[in-house]
This record gives sequence, structure tokens and C-alpha cells, in this order.
Amino acid sequence: MDKKQSRQRRARRTRAKIRELGVPRLTVHRTPSHIYAQVIDSDAKVVASASSVLAEVRAAGATGNVTTAMTVGKMIAERTKEAGITRVAFDRSGFKYHGRVQALADAARENGLEF
Repeated sequence: MDKKQSRQRRARRTRAKIRELGVPRLTVHRTPSHIYAQVIDSDAKVVASASSVLAEVRAAGATGNVTTAMTVGKMIAERTKEAGITRVAFDRSGFKYHGRVQALADAARENGLEF
């Protein structure tokens, strides 16, 4: 089993557990250049999204670092609260909880999301 398959297996296991909770999930995907975040409700509809691909984030400079992840975390928290959701489950998509993933989660918590 290669690295990607292992990550996807961890992600499936996590999503099965989140599905039992019945709350919207904040899912994160990272690539070497960018980081993406979406809040998905129990009906598999995207409620809010933010990413480092957006023009206002790219204007700040590099897109593949912790500072950008914090910016995306703040944006996703604000957009989710505008949609009327404050409590979510964090879906790290099988990625380790450190670095950019942790920075995004911490910024989302600081800006009002509960998970």
C-alpha cells in the first residue's frame, strides 16, 4: 500500500465516524502549493469554502505556508458562521495533524468554530 492509499484509508475511516455524529464536517485538503477547506453538511452539500487559490489570499504572497493556512482557517470560520453553523466535526482527510493542517484548525477555532 502506498502513501496515498494509506491516507485515503484513514480518511474513509474518519468520515464513517463523522457520519454517525450527524454534524457538518470541516474537511481540509492540502497540496504542496495550496490548502483547501470546505464545510459539508450531512446531505453532502457544500455550505462554505475557502482556499489559498482565492485572489485575496494569493495577493498576500506565498500560498503553501502556515501563515496562508491561518488566513484560510479564518475565512472558513467567518463564512461558516454567516451560513448559520457554529459546530462542526474536523475532517483532516487522513493528513497528519501538524503544520498547515493544525494552523488552519487553530485559526478556525479562534474565529468561532467549535470542534
